[in-house]
Amino acid sequence: MQIWVDADACPGVVKEILFKAARRTGVPVTLVANQFIRVPNAPNIQMLQVASGFDVADNEIVKRTQAGDLVITADIPLAAEVIEKGGHALNPRGEMYSPDNIKARLNMRDFMDTLRGSGIQTGGPPALNQSDRQAFANELDRFLTRNYRKSQD
Repeated sequence: MQIWVDADACPGVVKEILFKAARRTGVPVTLVANQFIRVPNAPNIQMLQVASGFDVADNEIVKRTQAGDLVITADIPLAAEVIEKGGHALNPRGEMYSPDNIKARLNMRDFMDTLRGSGIQTGGPPALNQSDRQAFANELDRFLTRNYRKSQD
């Protein structure tokens, strides 16, 4: 099992939570971004820099993700592709995407995109707050407890 991070848009506080989890559990974590991102000096934490361009990092994550891997992303289409490959996707606010909820999330995303395309101001998501950080840390811990230990047996 591997954790892949859509790192260009991932909040720093979420990366720090992931680094702590990686050090604690030994789970491999790879940040994928089209710009250099400094990562701790640890054998199981890596940074993969890809070329600039639309969806280049997303496409690399999809290409490398295997069934059972976890992808950290707020990008709903990326999450859908990961789930289709048998992976898991968790957003930085602590919501685990699943086969049961991803279609509804895609539909809402497309609806909001249509509104924005017609000139309606929809605003962006609120800033990440302490309860979001806690929800992310808790869901990551639950996921690792259920899945990472199994993959080590």
